[in-house]
Amino acid sequence: MSSSVTPKERIQSLDIIRGFALFGILFINIAGYQVLVEGGPVPDFTGINKTIDSIINVFIEKKFFSIFSFLFGVGFYIFASRAEARGDKPRWRFARRLLALFLIGAVHVVIFWGSILVFYAVIGFLLLPFYKASLKTIRNWLIGIIAVHLVATALPLFVPATDSFVTSLFSNDSMLVFIMFLSGFYVSKAGWIQSVKEVKQLKTLFIVLLPFAVGSMLWIWFASMGNNKQLMDIITLGTLPITYCYLILAFWIFSHPTAIKLFQPVAKVGRMALTNYIAQSFIALAIMSVMGIEVVNSKDVVVIAPMVFAIQIVFSVIYFKFFNIGPLEKLWRWMTGKPKQKVPGTQTI
Repeated sequence: MSSSVTPKERIQSLDIIRGFALFGILFINIAGYQVLVEGGPVPDFTGINKTIDSIINVFIEKKFFSIFSFLFGVGFYIFASRAEARGDKPRWRFARRLLALFLIGAVHVVIFWGSILVFYAVIGFLLLPFYKASLKTIRNWLIGIIAVHLVATALPLFVPATDSFVTSLFSNDSMLVFIMFLSGFYVSKAGWIQSVKEVKQLKTLFIVLLPFAVGSMLWIWFASMGNNKQLMDIITLGTLPITYCYLILAFWIFSHPTAIKLFQPVAKVGRMALTNYIAQSFIALAIMSVMGIEVVNSKDVVVIAPMVFAIQIVFSVIYFKFFNIGPLEKLWRWMTGKPKQKVPGTQTI
């Protein structure tokens, strides 16, 4: 069977990965949907809850929002390059898109304090200068930023005296998000997504990163089970190798038409990621209310997250039988402004 897929299927592969990213994010966000009250019950981190929490730390914590961030970078290049093909101003059009996302996120943060939308909108502006940059320039910047991030994260782990505002600045989640934004943009601009099986660099990168990813997972596991005070720094240090390996594996798997066909329901969730991301908080809160859960423990998370995602799969599949675009995606498009019509003689991507 040929591993090549049509352009339409390649877009669907992005939707599938985006759908799974939303599923992973659920495991982290669910506990945050419920505000803890001082003097009230607190989550239990012993026994089975501790084991589940450690598994989430190893496989999910920071990895799936990093995948989501990577896909945001991919989307930036696709959106901007299509705008340019129409004769539009790509950076101006994307800036308007970011401003619209900021406004949507500002409303969402009132409902869920941990919303990433405002965060994404602000950091997204840092991508604009790279749109016209060469692949070599982007690659050099990416390597440099990754090096700074890893050093700033590793230093306090091995030399506690180096823990400072400077190391915190370059090791925080904002830096991680921007690295993944730029990674997705680079991969999309390089055309790797369209021919993922033929890109030798991805195979080499996977082979190089796999030992670091496995080693990081083991380190996170023992740190989590041992209540290591530097656990979050250890997780951050391992996020890039683990996430890159996840992404390469996912793109390899979903370069096959059979896999794309099998996971079409998940693709529907990813196709309206903004709507489903915001809807997750409402669905999860409703489920917790029905179940009478006052405080969310890790064993509750592994029950609620699949329930929420199953509801979103059913809703998304039914929704797209009648509509072509998600409700909040339609609002986002309207807020971005009417795109300039394609100039005769140009080609779209």
